[in-house]
Amino acid sequence: MSDSQRYGEPGVVLQASGLRPRPLAAGVAAVALAVVAGLTVGPVDIAAHRVALQLLDGLPGLAIDSGLSDAHAAIVEQIRLPRVALGLLVGATLAVSGATYQGAFRNPLADPYLLGIAAGAGLGATIAITSDLGDGAGVFDAVPLAAFAGALISVTVSYVAGHLGGRSTASLILAGIAVASFLTACQTYVLQANSDAFRQIFAWILGRLATSGWSEPALLLPYFAVTVGVVLRYRRALDVLAVGDEEAAALGLEPRRIRMIVVLAASLGAAAAVSVSGLIGFVGIIVPHTVRLAFGASNRLVLPLSILFGGAFMVLADLAARTALAPAELPIGVVTAFLGAPFFVLVLRTSRREVW
Repeated sequence: MSDSQRYGEPGVVLQASGLRPRPLAAGVAAVALAVVAGLTVGPVDIAAHRVALQLLDGLPGLAIDSGLSDAHAAIVEQIRLPRVALGLLVGATLAVSGATYQGAFRNPLADPYLLGIAAGAGLGATIAITSDLGDGAGVFDAVPLAAFAGALISVTVSYVAGHLGGRSTASLILAGIAVASFLTACQTYVLQANSDAFRQIFAWILGRLATSGWSEPALLLPYFAVTVGVVLRYRRALDVLAVGDEEAAALGLEPRRIRMIVVLAASLGAAAAVSVSGLIGFVGIIVPHTVRLAFGASNRLVLPLSILFGGAFMVLADLAARTALAPAELPIGVVTAFLGAPFFVLVLRTSRREVW
């Protein structure tokens, strides 16, 4: 019996189904197109072939003249490339976290912020900004650290409160809503008491992909790897959970333990993404449901494809944010909300047709 046939749990074997070539090729192509657009389009347009030559020139043992000036080469290597890398990581993390939440809770409207991650991160960042502990620049600034801590605390409290309410998925969701409402109220109180910092806090809440080199992508990468490693290991188990906890238990799974593992892994990744990008909404709903509509509802497809299409979506959304009103820059959360609101209506409609 091969590992590819297992669901990550002993004694449970179902028919293996790998990632088909056509969906995988579509995901890779989406990432490639997004990366090319992110590196070439902007206030200064740079030819794609020159960008490619400049990237090859940076590889060990290669010395290639890209034909770019020093200023244009710096734009590609020091500004656009780290930002594109951060967009890929943030988008992939939020998308796969959203897909994981939807599979774990069997709820097509679940997203990575379900257990109060957004509210906890927002409160943490608000406290840090109003206390003059940082301005949000750099990964070791107090603002992203406080946002990360607030997000993790929120998830922990939600999970403990949900278990006190009976350990059901409904109890956990209700606990997350209650915790998010309480933390949002706390954030509103802090904002009212420090109205002079409103503009800075509002800018952080709407999300951005500002980078100071490679430090932000390097910080997020380990959390992304942990999240992806855990949820992909249990992707087949999530398909079994879709039929119900009793049926899954009859097949030898432990639904509560699996749900706890994947939810905590997804929450860790979402908290890390939020800490470096702010509160970018709808990614965890738009991308997984687009994948389901296009390629099918199995988590064996949805989870890995959400990683690819999530990264591509975020890079393109960031491109729209920084070019729509150039030289000014829109918060990226405005772009995702503009796309996400009508898509949310589509999800409500298609879920009634049993697309989920």
